Amino acid sequence: MTDRIVIIGAGYAGMMAAAALDREGVPFKLVNRHPYHYFTTLLHEAAGGRGAPADYAVPIQEVVRRSGELVIDEVTGIDRASRTVRTAQQGELPYDWLIITLGWVPEYFGIPGMREHSLVLTNLETARDIRAHIESQLHQYLDDGDARHLRILVGGGGLTGVELMGELLDWLPGVCHTLGISPALLDLQLIEAMPQILPQLSGALRQEAVQVLSDKGATLRTSMKIVKVEAGKLHVEGGEVIEAGTIIWTGGVRANPLLEAAGFTCDRRGRAKVNEYLQSVDDEHVFIGGDAAWAEENGRPLPPTAQAATQMGPVLAHNVLARMLGKPMQPFHYHNRGTLASLGADRGVGDMMGIGVRGAAAALAKEASKVKYLLELGGLRLTARKTKEIVTLA
Repeated sequence: MTDRIVIIGAGYAGMMAAAALDREGVPFKLVNRHPYHYFTTLLHEAAGGRGAPADYAVPIQEVVRRSGELVIDEVTGIDRASRTVRTAQQGELPYDWLIITLGWVPEYFGIPGMREHSLVLTNLETARDIRAHIESQLHQYLDDGDARHLRILVGGGGLTGVELMGELLDWLPGVCHTLGISPALLDLQLIEAMPQILPQLSGALRQEAVQVLSDKGATLRTSMKIVKVEAGKLHVEGGEVIEAGTIIWTGGVRANPLLEAAGFTCDRRGRAKVNEYLQSVDDEHVFIGGDAAWAEENGRPLPPTAQAATQMGPVLAHNVLARMLGKPMQPFHYHNRGTLASLGADRGVGDMMGIGVRGAAAALAKEASKVKYLLELGGLRLTARKTKEIVTLA
């Protein structure tokens, strides 16, 4: 085979596509900013102190071992006319077939000051930053006694915000005891514009999550719209101003802006439209997956979840090879296996194939989903090494 395959982005879809191509011995280039793949759905654990950030990453070359070439660089553009990917350091990379699995960027919904004055949880670096920032606020409290340093505001009641709050509630009391601060002085608030948190789950499971977080010490403030953010100040509709040492935004995501810049047909969240084969409707030489793909099934857009991205990866690889060899492509069908939300290391809620789970059972199911992904990505060898690091962190 002489066709040049380039994959940009080493998230869930990109890594699963790369692993599939590598197993077939098909040459390709994988372009990513870092030499590692990190578990986006577990970043809340790294930010919330459950484990070291490095525990949530896999060196890409542990997965891409045979025929793939890793290019550590930042993608700055896609030129469909010349079939090249522009990079910051290595210039233009030509392709015959391109797989786009670029991740997401935060969506601020035009809230003034949110971008400038909040922390976001997007990668391992930001997870470290959040953790370090909160620790620094505790130390500042020891210096000046200002209670605002002990107030943490998390904007957004979806999966990321709820799971991050659960981790913080588990982690911070121990840190406070070590520093000689009473954990009762902590003020952790989850702020959500909608009437309920976790809209993916049923009312009973949402209420379970509210109860668990409240029992652990969180204040949940729903139907509260954020209208402006200043340094250390969050303004909500109605005029209230909440002062805090830490403001974290988890309220929304959108696709990488490089897709719109390259002229793809995109939805309102910047995802590029694909057909049933995950092939761009604008360019037959481009396949798109993960958070970058505007994919529909039964007339409804698929959610930008790790579950969907993981399932897309092997189909992306298969269909690129099919086009190269002149064989039929495989349509993508999403299998929704449910949603699990951790509420700290020991509790959780979720839906598994239509069956509600909660408490320790949901937490164990969440851990099992991590192991399943590792098996799919790198087989027993990778799973044996990473399972010890991740699954036993609690």
